Amino acid sequence: MPRLVLYGVGTILGAGIFVVIGEVIGESGTLAPLAYLAAGAVAFLTALSYAEISARVPTAGGPTDYVERAFRHRHLGSMTGWLLMTANTVSAATITSGFVGYLSIFVDVPGWLVALLVATGIGAIGAAGMRSSTWFMTVTTGIGIVTLLAVIWATREGLTAIPSRLGGELSGANPAMLTGLFSGAFLAIYSFIGFGDMALTAEEVKQVERTLPRAILIALAIVFLFYLLVSIAVVGAGPVEEIASARAPLVAAVEREGWPAWPVGLASLFVIVNGALTQIIGASRLLMDIGRDARGAPGFFGRVNPVSRTPLIATVTLTAIVALLAAFVDLQHLAEATSLIILAVFFLVNCALIGLKRRSQPDEVPDIWIGIPLLGALSTLGAILAQIAFWFS
Repeated sequence: MPRLVLYGVGTILGAGIFVVIGEVIGESGTLAPLAYLAAGAVAFLTALSYAEISARVPTAGGPTDYVERAFRHRHLGSMTGWLLMTANTVSAATITSGFVGYLSIFVDVPGWLVALLVATGIGAIGAAGMRSSTWFMTVTTGIGIVTLLAVIWATREGLTAIPSRLGGELSGANPAMLTGLFSGAFLAIYSFIGFGDMALTAEEVKQVERTLPRAILIALAIVFLFYLLVSIAVVGAGPVEEIASARAPLVAAVEREGWPAWPVGLASLFVIVNGALTQIIGASRLLMDIGRDARGAPGFFGRVNPVSRTPLIATVTLTAIVALLAAFVDLQHLAEATSLIILAVFFLVNCALIGLKRRSQPDEVPDIWIGIPLLGALSTLGAILAQIAFWFS
C-alpha cells in the first residue's frame, strides 16, 4: 500500500498548489484557506464514494465502468469516460501553462513556445513506456513534498497570524466576499482531480477491496493537509495581492520572506512536469480504452505500440491538444473548465454508488452510509449549477 499511496500523492499533488493557488487567492483573497477547506470537503465526500465503488467494480475503466454497471446504460458509461478523459487533458494543459510562469523567473521565452516544447517533452516521456514514467513520477513526488515543507517553513509565521487575519476579514463579510470565496473554492476543486485516477489502477492492486479504498483516503488526506497548511501560511504571512498576481505564486511567497527564488522555482518545474505527465498518461489510457471498446472513438486509438507497450497514437494526439490549449488558452479558464468537468464526473460516480447500494451490498467491500454519496451528489451538482449561474449573471 505505501507505493500506491505515494502514487496517489504524486497524482494529486502538483498544479493545485504550485500554480492554481495564485488564482484561488486572486478570487478569495485572505479567505483562500477556507476555499481549499470547502473544496476539500466536497472532494472527501466523493473520495469516500470512490473508496467503496472502486472495491465493488475493480476495473481499469474506473468511472466509465462504475456508471455503466450501475445504470446498465453503455452510452452513459461512455459519456463518463469521455468526460474524464477531457478533464485529464485540460488539466494537463493547465499544468503546462503553469510551467511557463515558473520558468519565467529564470529565462524570458515566449509562453506559447515554452508550452509547445514542454507538452511535447512530456508526451515523449509518456509514450516511452511506464517504467521511465514511474521512475520520474517517484522522484518528482519526493521533490514536491520537500519543496512544500520548505515553503511552509519559510512562511511559518503565517500559521499563527491567520486567526486574527481571518477574523478581521470575516467581521466585514459581504456578498462580494462570499462570491469570491465560492469562486476560489470552485477553482480549488481542480486541485483534487488526481485521486480519481487512483481507481484506474484497480486491476493491478492486490487485495483491492481493502488496499485501494484505504490508499485513496490516505493519499487525499496527506495532500489536503499540505494544501491547507500552505494556503494558511502563505496568506497569513503578509499581503496577498502580490501572490495573486504572480506567475510563480510560491516563489513570490518565499521571496517575500527573504528566501532565494531559484531553489523553489527549480523544484516547482519538476513537480509541475510530473503533474502534467500523470494527466497525459491517464488521459491516453482512457482514450485507448474508449477506442478499444468502440465507445465513440476510432479503433486505432486502442492500439498499443509493440515496442513501448504504450497507446502511442492516443498519447501523441492528446499531447498535441494539450500543447495547443496550454499555448493559447488562459490559465484560469483552463482550471475552471477542469473543475466543471471533474465535478460532473464526481456527480455521476456518486449517483452510480447510490444505485449500486440500493441494489445490493457485498460483504467484502467497504459499506459507507448511503447519505455520503447522496451528499456528494448534491454538493457537486450544487457547485456546477452555482458556477454556471455565476458565469451568466
